Amino acid sequence: MKEARGICLPMTQKDARTLKVGDLVLISGNIVTGRDRIHNYLFNMRPTEKEVPFPLNGTIIYHCGPLMRKIHGGFECVAAGPTTSARLEIYEHRIIAEYGIRGVMGKGGMGAQTLSALQKEGSVYFHAVGGAAVYLAAKVKKVAGVWMLDEFGMTEAMWLLDVEDFPALVTMDAHGGDLHEAIDRKSFHEFRRLAGIGEYRNPPYPEKGVNP
Repeated sequence: MKEARGICLPMTQKDARTLKVGDLVLISGNIVTGRDRIHNYLFNMRPTEKEVPFPLNGTIIYHCGPLMRKIHGGFECVAAGPTTSARLEIYEHRIIAEYGIRGVMGKGGMGAQTLSALQKEGSVYFHAVGGAAVYLAAKVKKVAGVWMLDEFGMTEAMWLLDVEDFPALVTMDAHGGDLHEAIDRKSFHEFRRLAGIGEYRNPPYPEKGVNP
């Protein structure tokens, strides 16, 4: 088994391009959360970097709707599991390009537009551990801020999380590597082999994630 590699945020394009599909990583630094409403807002309203209260350049946007508990003077993260990334496919390519996002994190992978943006802009997709929301919340050292809480609510707001040794796996990289697509094709090929259907040349299923 590969040894996990520690990475610190913010990352540069050069840093991101050193990561390859299959790398296990432990992430430390500030990440932001973002689900449907934040992505829709960034995509359509296009706030400038100065209008967003947190620096997005060099950070990771985590597809996560965290559960928070109010504590004296702030918030404590109770659960922070990944949500399905594919539905954000229509937004992510522009957000990566306009805000200098160096990492996207969630579960299930993304589609062709995002993969192209990862290659062009120098960024990677991280697969976080599903079903381990409380464990992942324990990797949040501090809830450092929140944006759009009143407008979008707890799970759809953008949270700034200071994390330490947050575990993830690189499954899409800046070199065109896509572990999700490779597994899909291998699984489909094996299914046909086991069913006695034989080789396939043109898969009858749609390309993954293009139209979420």
